[in-house]
Amino acid sequence: MAAGPGGFPREAPRGRAVPGVAPVPDGAPMSRTGPARAGGRRSLAAAAATGSGASRGSSRPARAGRGLSRPAQVLVAVVAVLVMGALGVVVGGATGGRGGGDGGGAAGHFPTAGAVAFPSADVRGRVVVLDPGHNGGNGAAAAQIARLVDAGGFQKECDTVGASTDDGYPEHAFTFDVANRAAALLRARGVTVVLTRTDDAGIGPCVDVRGRAAAEAHADLAVSIHADGGPPEGSGFHVIAPAHAPGAVNPGIVEPSARLAVRLRDTFAAATAEPPADYLRSQNGVVERSDLGGLNLSSAPKVFIECANMRNQADAARVTDPAWRQRAAEGIAAGILHFLAER
Repeated sequence: MAAGPGGFPREAPRGRAVPGVAPVPDGAPMSRTGPARAGGRRSLAAAAATGSGASRGSSRPARAGRGLSRPAQVLVAVVAVLVMGALGVVVGGATGGRGGGDGGGAAGHFPTAGAVAFPSADVRGRVVVLDPGHNGGNGAAAAQIARLVDAGGFQKECDTVGASTDDGYPEHAFTFDVANRAAALLRARGVTVVLTRTDDAGIGPCVDVRGRAAAEAHADLAVSIHADGGPPEGSGFHVIAPAHAPGAVNPGIVEPSARLAVRLRDTFAAATAEPPADYLRSQNGVVERSDLGGLNLSSAPKVFIECANMRNQADAARVTDPAWRQRAAEGIAAGILHFLAER
């Protein structure tokens, strides 16, 4: 199969998750040119400040400074600093500039994400529903969100509070922010975007309303944006595609939703450098579920994207970083635009 932007196959078998796809590495070990050259720059700068290539108190003259006047020695040291710095940039760029470790680190120190290309196809007038998961008022409305609603052949709770990081950053705030960022990118290309909620202080809407939103908007597709509350030791993102619902209400969207899931997975991985979730049975970044009313009740191709695991320390640093949230929005928008361009 042809590889997509994230290095994954473009095509998904009908009604099944994409098999045999290895997780995206979360960064190669840092090149030796990183810390080593940083140290070299410090020692050269110190030498330039003293006017000598030797350390203070050394009785041996420096080779670089032998036979040169003091100004010439300083000039040589400065040139050496510039040359070594340039080499560090070139080598660092060749290795991708990725940090070491397992994808952790403070905010702003993530594996380097590549720019995702938006297709040139004319998508003006197309309609997309973006569904930012949960809502800021759900926590104070336990009885309202606990009531049962249709979920496509069975009943399920209206909504839930959602996940949060250990420091208290809530999923509902994350999803609302990313959805609005993605909406702005899509609207700039002429796409009509309908949000299932327009603020982060309300209650719901319930999953049945979210599921039917695409039909009401006559939308070409819908994407529900979430962040997972998985095991703390697990990290990564995944896209959820619909399986055949128990009530057989969504057979027409299963195959195109699977293709949308693969497209979104590829562009999100490319934009964010986030690897597929490593805590699921399938670690190729795409899974199927038939227990989500938001998917079962949709009449247009629809997927959920769990952008990260909020309970994981490294992923928590990602979701709380506005720059990473912008890259997440770009990955989502790119996947949507590519899917629209192909239909």
